[in-house]
Amino acid sequence: MDFILQPWAWYVAGPLIAFCMFLMYFFGKKFGVSSNLETVCAMGGAGRFVDFFKFDWRKNKWNLVFVLGLIVGGFISDQWLTPDESVAINTETVQDLADIGINNAGASYLPDEIFSLEALMSVKGFLILLIAGVLVGFGSRYAGGCTSGHGIVGLSSLSMESFIAVGGFFIGGLIMTWFILPYIF
Repeated sequence: MDFILQPWAWYVAGPLIAFCMFLMYFFGKKFGVSSNLETVCAMGGAGRFVDFFKFDWRKNKWNLVFVLGLIVGGFISDQWLTPDESVAINTETVQDLADIGINNAGASYLPDEIFSLEALMSVKGFLILLIAGVLVGFGSRYAGGCTSGHGIVGLSSLSMESFIAVGGFFIGGLIMTWFILPYIF
């Protein structure tokens, strides 16, 4: 059980990801979370309003199984495979987060200052989540895929578009971390 509860080494996780990518490639499937959202929107009838969602979602039923697996796997991991709520974070990072108002950083996976119901019900918290959701949704469509799609599938297939997109993800993350986040909190 300790093997499952501890982070897996790169030489275990890497080949497992590569094996999954080989299977997806072999069966002609593409991995990515944003494509699953497209399938759910098409299934819900969004094609009546937006041409982008006019496709036969039944051909992508496996995407729904993938999303269900994410949900079930996350639940199992949270309920039974998380030995401790604390997260090992660099002490300098903990201090930097405390300086912008995120106290007890590392005490849990999701800081209450951002992910609690009180934060969601505040105007500031609601606007942060709404704007972030719109930007992530627009960004993943504009980039032609999400971080997992570009970072795992695109880079493994040596796609120049994915190389550019992943570079953009990192640059955007650095800008957010160093220039925008301190002013939000």
